[in-house]
Amino acid sequence: MSDTTSFAVLLVSFATLVTAHVTIAYGLARRAPWWRGPVALVVVLLAPYWALRARMHVRAAAWIVGAVVYLIARR
Repeated sequence: MSDTTSFAVLLVSFATLVTAHVTIAYGLARRAPWWRGPVALVVVLLAPYWALRARMHVRAAAWIVGAVVYLIARR
């Protein structure tokens, strides 16, 4: 894989991860209990767990896929 392709995959996967993380935190803050949103924003690994429990399956899947692809692309 060329350097440009590797960089593009890394960039897109990180952008996906950050976007999914922020939307999960926002979605959790709008639901009861509201404090899960700010906590999930800071404690990163709680975001997909609480998103799955709150039935935000698409957001959680985007977060997990973004994280996995990012970790693989870093190698």
